[in-house]
Amino acid sequence: MPVKLLIKEKNELRLRIVGESHTALQMLRERLNNHKKIDYANYFPGHPELDDPEFYIRTTGKNSADSLIKEIVEGISKDFSSVSL
Repeated sequence: MPVKLLIKEKNELRLRIVGESHTALQMLRERLNNHKKIDYANYFPGHPELDDPEFYIRTTGKNSADSLIKEIVEGISKDFSSVSL
């Protein structure tokens, strides 16, 4: 999934997630919001046929948003790699 960086500040990150559905974004949002270093995380779907969803993350204190999202995504990846079919 291609990801475009829109805004990167001290403790805020805004990304455009190309070609993703509510399913993947909802899981990412839930995991981020359950992390103690995340103040707020949400996505905005925009128009279903015209816009790619945008994801917004704000961390607490001086925590880096980009390192936290990488940590969460790696955790999700590990969870799925342990599934045997």
